[in-house]
Amino acid sequence: MTSTVPRARHAKPGQLSAARRPALFGPRAVLALLALLGLVGVMLFNGYLHAELGDDKRVRENASSDRVPQRVLNGGSMLWFPHGKARSRAVPRKTVALTFDDGPDPRWTPKVLAVLEKYDVPGTFFVVGSMTARYPGTVRDIVDGGNEVGVHTFTHVDLSYQSAQRVEREMAQTQLALAGAAGVNTSLFRAPYSSTPDAVDDYSWPVYRRLGTRGYTSSFVDTDSEDWQSPGVSKIVENATPKGAKGTSVLFHDSGGDRSQTVAALPRYIEKMKARGYTFTTVSQAMRRPSAHRQVTGAPLWQGKALVAATAVAEFTMPALVVGLTVVGVAVLGRSALMLVLARRHHRQRNSRGFFWGPRVVEPVSVIVPAYNEKECIAGTVTSLARSTHPIEIIVVDDGSTDGTPEIVEALGLRNVRVVRQENAGKAAALNRGIAQARWGIVVMMDGDTVFEPDTVHTLVQPFADPSVGAVAGNAKVGNRRTLIGAWQHIEYVMGFNLDRRMYDLLRCMPTIPGAVGAFRREALAHTGGMSEGTLAEDTDVTIALQRSGWRVVYAEHAVAWTEAPGSMRQLWRQRYRWSYGTMQALWKHRRSVLDRGPAGRFGRVGLPMVVLFQILTPLLAPLIDLFTLYAAIFIDPLKSLAAWGLVLAIQLVSTAYAFRLDGEKYRYLLMLPLQQIVYRQLMYLVLIHSCITAATGGRMRWQKLKRTGEVGALSAG
Repeated sequence: MTSTVPRARHAKPGQLSAARRPALFGPRAVLALLALLGLVGVMLFNGYLHAELGDDKRVRENASSDRVPQRVLNGGSMLWFPHGKARSRAVPRKTVALTFDDGPDPRWTPKVLAVLEKYDVPGTFFVVGSMTARYPGTVRDIVDGGNEVGVHTFTHVDLSYQSAQRVEREMAQTQLALAGAAGVNTSLFRAPYSSTPDAVDDYSWPVYRRLGTRGYTSSFVDTDSEDWQSPGVSKIVENATPKGAKGTSVLFHDSGGDRSQTVAALPRYIEKMKARGYTFTTVSQAMRRPSAHRQVTGAPLWQGKALVAATAVAEFTMPALVVGLTVVGVAVLGRSALMLVLARRHHRQRNSRGFFWGPRVVEPVSVIVPAYNEKECIAGTVTSLARSTHPIEIIVVDDGSTDGTPEIVEALGLRNVRVVRQENAGKAAALNRGIAQARWGIVVMMDGDTVFEPDTVHTLVQPFADPSVGAVAGNAKVGNRRTLIGAWQHIEYVMGFNLDRRMYDLLRCMPTIPGAVGAFRREALAHTGGMSEGTLAEDTDVTIALQRSGWRVVYAEHAVAWTEAPGSMRQLWRQRYRWSYGTMQALWKHRRSVLDRGPAGRFGRVGLPMVVLFQILTPLLAPLIDLFTLYAAIFIDPLKSLAAWGLVLAIQLVSTAYAFRLDGEKYRYLLMLPLQQIVYRQLMYLVLIHSCITAATGGRMRWQKLKRTGEVGALSAG
């Protein structure tokens, strides 16, 4: 689908028009990068919420407590620091402070709240900030029910291992989550993995002291129900019951696993303690102090709401992406399998001794070469045509070149070569001018940077022996494959362009005849009105139009053309950007093909959905597969992630190797495949994202002249 003719009409030499600005640095390219970075940010934020990013599973045990004051170790379960001095207090006699850790949980916390409401007792919930941000409605229910909340850090890490900055971040983010969820902050704190006061050690003590000087009250436990071990309802009640008439701060959990035993034990425990004359209170009330809650207003409130909103976006986006990527992964694997099966069938069918299209096509054909400033390539192109084994006339349509292109053709002095001059009007107009000048019923179209082998034309036109065939796609190959970027494109052409054309041929829904090598029945072109100037992908446009008119489009794998691929990343970006955008234009133009009936509707029923799915939607999601793989390799399970990526690469390698075998290519280029998957494929993703943004924003794009070297033509001449 290469083009050498700019869309800008009457462009002046040396003038830098909008059509010639590098698309790589345009605002839509920046927007595409920002969109990708935004998705990366969502992934990282979601990983942080789910403790996949920055997770620290270390838990300190059996550490010394030599530097912890004895009054703290032997004190009560509530610790605070008025005027910087540690003070502690025990829960009063015959009093129970019900505390719940690790929530909120959308399943278990409401059931706990229902029990507390039924028995008219309050509870103190030490919430995890990430869970609070994920389930803000549950936190609102806790606060609205007259219960108390406390900070249990944002990611449930052992703070004794963390830096002062991490501790500060854990507390601040949880307070933001509380502000966004319920409009409150709290002065209560319970450290993850903490227990009774005598378990405070030399490493955790500085954390309690630092937070205490900032106004936090640390809450420990007197009795632990050990419900996290699921010991049974009776055992939970027994563990939570204090001895004698002692007051107790009792630990339960409303999250972190199956809490059905906790929910079943709570009513029995409350009834038991009430029967023993106990009253129930919050931690703050047990300290004989006002509520730990304080209302949040102003900027902190809106910052909290923004955190909750961002969490909601991540919670919605990530599952949707996972489902989408799963569907895409299955679809891609299914397509790969189908492509290999059909490509093999196509190869065996077309190369069998009994296959023939009909009587050999021997009548002359017209070859049209649109050209605009092709002085580097045009001699090699025309010379290669002059060697054709099939009788042809060569029509070079010069589209207002300013570099002497038509004079170079005329100076060759070759028979059956005509030069038709026109003012710069675009490639489609040049092709239509050539069609109008053609003498014969079959026209071959090629680009000015392409060379044919001697038997290319003869092989390309043989399918026209079948009267139902309206157009034939040839086998375009990369001629300048000696560089790394050329080798990458060579792999892409063999695998991505030519292998799938075999599949589309058998399915009778060919999406594109390459501009480098294609043949058309003039009668068929007359039915479609010739080459359309309404899209940047006139080859895709006319291919679809022909099939909608009832003509068959086939692939001639042995009709080989050598084309010059872009030699730099910038040139490649500009070419593929136009290809992608032009394809979208053509698909949108023919969107009503899905309603076509009969054989003419086959492209709309089969081809168009496949192109949209596998050339637009799948590549759009493909970067996320790579990002997920990288993310999982760093933060979750490196071995499994890299193994999965290796499996995908192996499938790609097998498919590409088979495509190389069918095309008779050398396998040494497959050594470039891993690097191509890592670097080249990412560039193609960005190009497609850029094109989608251009289409979505209603942007316009013009033909862009690519810089040519003439390398392919020189090799042919040699």
